Amino acid sequence: MGALVVLLVVAAAVAAVFRLAPDASWRRARDIAVAGVRAAVQLGVVSLVIGRVVQHGAALLAFLLLMFAVAARTAGRRVTSNRTWRWAALPIALPVVPVVGALVACGLLPARGIALIPVTGILIGGALTATVLAGRRTLDELTARGGEVEACLALGLLPHEARLEIVRPAASDALLPGLDQTRTVGLVTLPGAFVGMLLGGASPVAAGAVQLFVLVALMAVQTISVAATVELVARGRLYRPPR
Repeated sequence: MGALVVLLVVAAAVAAVFRLAPDASWRRARDIAVAGVRAAVQLGVVSLVIGRVVQHGAALLAFLLLMFAVAARTAGRRVTSNRTWRWAALPIALPVVPVVGALVACGLLPARGIALIPVTGILIGGALTATVLAGRRTLDELTARGGEVEACLALGLLPHEARLEIVRPAASDALLPGLDQTRTVGLVTLPGAFVGMLLGGASPVAAGAVQLFVLVALMAVQTISVAATVELVARGRLYRPPR
């Protein structure tokens, strides 16, 4: 416990000293400290209830919906402060629901809570990250290159087409973290699913196979999330209030 406190203090202190915030304030240091405390509380609560949740169908469904709702709100609020943040639920649900359903239908993912919760959580987390990165990059690009959008409109492009020309290249950067993670797996990092199965007594081959399908599923989810976010921004469904 002491080591965790020290690491959290170090992270917050570095963010404070170097003013690692968009407005050069100490805000990120506070965010880091709050995030660490929240993580400890939330993991403690989940550790107490997850044993019961996995054994009851209704409780399992409610827990999965809670995971999705928290991810949608977190992603939406990171992208914009107006009511359009609710559209961020679409790039998360659109890929995760069919991918999880397909894995269960194919028998690759057991329809049990102990398997559904971690895998679904990984995929929702990946969709959340991709949505935030794509949403922020595309909206930043529209703000910085508004004149180019107007030029495209003057050339006869529809508003959707004009925005798409600007935001599509910027949004592609949101795929880089997932691509790098997949490219370097086993060489630079050993992901959680792989390590967890090894610690649980599974063979390295079985652990590697499970980790591989998780990574491939994660790439599919993130790609669809980025594509959906680009369409939402290009069609004006997801936007920021004018300054």
